[in-house]
Amino acid sequence: MDHIAENFANLYIIRGEPHRPGTCVNLSADETLVGRVSNLLTPDLAFTNAFISRKHFIIRKEMDKAVLYDLGSRHGTEINGVQLTPHTPYLLNNFDIIRLAKGMTVLHFSYMFAEQTLEIEPLSITRRLDVPELPLMIHWEKRECVVDGKRIPMSEKEYLLIRVLHENAQRLVPLEEIKARVWPERLTGEEGVPDVTLDELNALIYRVRKKYGKDTFLISAVRGSGYVLESELKSS
Repeated sequence: MDHIAENFANLYIIRGEPHRPGTCVNLSADETLVGRVSNLLTPDLAFTNAFISRKHFIIRKEMDKAVLYDLGSRHGTEINGVQLTPHTPYLLNNFDIIRLAKGMTVLHFSYMFAEQTLEIEPLSITRRLDVPELPLMIHWEKRECVVDGKRIPMSEKEYLLIRVLHENAQRLVPLEEIKARVWPERLTGEEGVPDVTLDELNALIYRVRKKYGKDTFLISAVRGSGYVLESELKSS
């Protein structure tokens, strides 16, 4: 029983000063306060970003569930792209993406136990204040991207990948969903998921970043879980 309590749930820091990407924060305590470090207070998880309030949000363990409350923070707490109402309970779910400080701080929540280790490998660490207005336009019907005025045709697989990530922008898209959407022609394995290796998927992500420019599609990998597209893209 203690083993379960110790490994109740975790927060993973995808991005957030002064922590290294991939830092894991165990949520075994009854309450975990997240906020900005100050002379008066050091929260359980402390950030240095000025857009984060000293007492920004708290995660409480309630009936074996993790419940997040925004504590009336000045710039708010966003989960999966939706701004939370202050002082209102939000029941956290696996793969929730928590964004603070205009996206400069990004956290990933999951219930997990010690044997299910999860590494986070951010493919792009952006230090921008906000998602930039990139000179990018996607024309889905023509299957092309216009980057800096240059027309770049999308291959079939690039199109399918960018489409599924774009439809779920700011949310974690599980590996199984990406495989099913991008490789529908593949034979499925025992779990009904197309038989696609992680190497193939990583190679496709690498090609997209290289072909369109690494800052065009801000894709972060949550290794073992899926991918997040952080950009807000224009499309037609």
